Amino acid sequence: MDLQEDLKDRRERVREAIRQAGADACLLSINVNIFYLTGRIFNGYCYLPVEGEPQLFVKRPNPFDEANVVYIRKPEDMATVFADGGRTFPRKLLLETDEITYNECLRLQAVFRSPETGNATSLMRRMRMIKTPLELEQMRFSAARHSATYSEIGSCFRPGMTDLAFQAEIERRMRLNGSIGFFSVYGQNMNIFMGSVLAGANAGTPSPFDFALGGDGQTPLCPIGANGTVLREGMAVMVDMAGNYSPYLTDMTRVFAVGKLPDLAYRAHRVSLEIQEAFVSTARPSVSCATLYGQALEIATNAGLKDFFMGTRQQAKFVGHGIGLHINELPVLAPRSKDELQPGMTIALEPKFVIPNTGAVGVENSFLVTDTGVEKLTLFEENIIPLTPSP
Repeated sequence: MDLQEDLKDRRERVREAIRQAGADACLLSINVNIFYLTGRIFNGYCYLPVEGEPQLFVKRPNPFDEANVVYIRKPEDMATVFADGGRTFPRKLLLETDEITYNECLRLQAVFRSPETGNATSLMRRMRMIKTPLELEQMRFSAARHSATYSEIGSCFRPGMTDLAFQAEIERRMRLNGSIGFFSVYGQNMNIFMGSVLAGANAGTPSPFDFALGGDGQTPLCPIGANGTVLREGMAVMVDMAGNYSPYLTDMTRVFAVGKLPDLAYRAHRVSLEIQEAFVSTARPSVSCATLYGQALEIATNAGLKDFFMGTRQQAKFVGHGIGLHINELPVLAPRSKDELQPGMTIALEPKFVIPNTGAVGVENSFLVTDTGVEKLTLFEENIIPLTPSP
């Protein structure tokens, strides 16, 4: 399927969701949503009615080589286009109310004279949850490049280097292998660049960000990830770098060891692999996300490792999440989730343990939910990998 056919299918799915929401149209301005429906990003708005083609209201770039484009300077220009064209204003308009500002919502309501508005953010997140064939093709491409880069991580190590220096070498390999260089995150105040490397005790440092693990970071401005820890004997080094080799992200974590780790670290890592095996055995369409979280927690608890599971001082209350244009798409494998698995979902499972003074261990892989189970997309060695100096 080519891009235009795939985009057409996406728009039809979104139109049907708009109808089911009892609305007449949605108006999108957030980059990932515009990209999802148009295949590119611009500064402006994508207006998608339940009937008819989308209308693109573009501020920048100019000129813009696309059909159904109207250039505008401000949102109020959209009302002029509707009035001059004799078009009917929507009775109920869906806006990205979870992501745009309150003032922007009020302004757009006034522009479209809509007596009723609804939430386009939640609708679009649920639409993006199920991937199209072309999206899956791009995720497979990213997963393959992701795995290829991870095969080079061992050669990045030098004795006496810091976690920051180690991460910089990994980032260099990522870029040389085609990484876009950043990843998109849903939610406010979720800033991180390309991924995270956690070494030693830094893995147990809580973070304000809603990721599985934290880390002190380089600066209070971005308190997450590597902090300058020198890589020493007996340390676990967890590498959780994004697979951003296409617009569609994959997520993968592997653990490396400087020298020999304590037995507890190896045991906890084996339990993380057991949790993954149980997930592969259980996960299939109609299985609830809450059930999968509960299964993971039960395995960790039965192994006597509950206090180390998904952190120590601060424990994440999820064990996996959707991936796609955002690194944290729906669904979430969490105890209060109401979602069930559906074919076409792509999920990162990340059972992790933090061993005090040693570091984080565990595994993370990206999976596709199929008609009968799950397929692992990120394929690379999953045991703890020794770091040895390169010749």
